[in-house]
Amino acid sequence: MDALYDLLAQPPAAYLLLFAIAAGDAVFPVLPSESAAILAGVLAAIEPGIALPAVLGAAAAGAFVGDSTSYGLGRFGGRRAQRRFFDGPYSQRGVRWACGQLRRRGGVILVVARFVPGGRTGATFTSGLTTFPYRRFAAFTGLAAVLWALYSVLLGYFGGRIFHERPLLALVVALALAATLALAAETTRRVVAPRLAGRRKPEPDTRP
Repeated sequence: MDALYDLLAQPPAAYLLLFAIAAGDAVFPVLPSESAAILAGVLAAIEPGIALPAVLGAAAAGAFVGDSTSYGLGRFGGRRAQRRFFDGPYSQRGVRWACGQLRRRGGVILVVARFVPGGRTGATFTSGLTTFPYRRFAAFTGLAAVLWALYSVLLGYFGGRIFHERPLLALVVALALAATLALAAETTRRVVAPRLAGRRKPEPDTRP
């Protein structure tokens, strides 16, 4: 985190680094994109050389490019890409979940999945794998990227404004709040989704 702090405090390389992390995390969900965006928001509040609009733009653009790359892997790499990049149990669960959600809810799930750890990669890759129309995909993921950037960066920014003299505390508080919200969202999904599925009644058999 100290190394990331030093790198993100040096514009204009900071914006390129944030863009790269956000884009890479959408394909390989191991990079700290939320942490980088939150940290960049904190730095925008306390470092005069870091511009908040540029941070927001870099985070949103990186997220969109990464989502489109994941879509392309699913669309043109197909099963080969799935075996190579998404063969882990965590990634496979994300792909299965996203596939079911796309069938039932369409593009709306692309917005929701951006805020679910691992879900964004499964949703975007599965969209390409199932040839979900790219125009609709781009519209939904573009909206999701902007909302995600606003959420992550402004969370850090307001934390930095409140704890201006203690940037480390601002970062810890913002990360803790983001983790709490992510946990709450994931818990709600795990509790509500099975109940909704259980309430669905099977369609009557109309066969003669």
